[in-house]
Amino acid sequence: MTPRQKELAARIAGRRGAVRGPFRVWLHSPEMAERADSLGAFARFDCSLPRRLRELALLMAARTWDAQYSWNAHVHQAVEAGIPRAAVEAIAEKREAHFEDAADAAFYAFCREVLEDHFVSDATFARALEHFGPRGLVDTIGALGNFTMLSMCLNAFQVDLQPDTAPPFPDIRGYRRVADGGDRT
Repeated sequence: MTPRQKELAARIAGRRGAVRGPFRVWLHSPEMAERADSLGAFARFDCSLPRRLRELALLMAARTWDAQYSWNAHVHQAVEAGIPRAAVEAIAEKREAHFEDAADAAFYAFCREVLEDHFVSDATFARALEHFGPRGLVDTIGALGNFTMLSMCLNAFQVDLQPDTAPPFPDIRGYRRVADGGDRT
């Protein structure tokens, strides 16, 4: 690595514990790595959303883009942060997830419309705005954008699944979609 790459790798490892996943790819462009790390750190650790919703946004973006590495790295964190396991399983299986908490339901609907429809209905926007305010919605879009970029990187560069982890989605094997949903082994 160049001195600049070594400097960034040390900074990333200091904040995140190691240089793994997408950062191993992004270090090929130190300027990109630095900016991606900054946005990623904000989206994961510092934005106005509660931790459970940051993790939910990550899982939703990961599933939209079939990013298995990202999903496996965060699925347990999402559950620990308070996302119901049934909702996580529904997202993995591309079914509608249900949330008892009104704010969580509003957040999920907002993210789902952005990711799937690329637009948000007036009713969904108003409901999310009521719970999170303008700052929360801007932070949500920033987080979804970051997690989408992360997912695209992981898939385009075929970042391997973590050792000893099962593929998390029934319709994805390796970096290919399987027609019948495949088996989960």
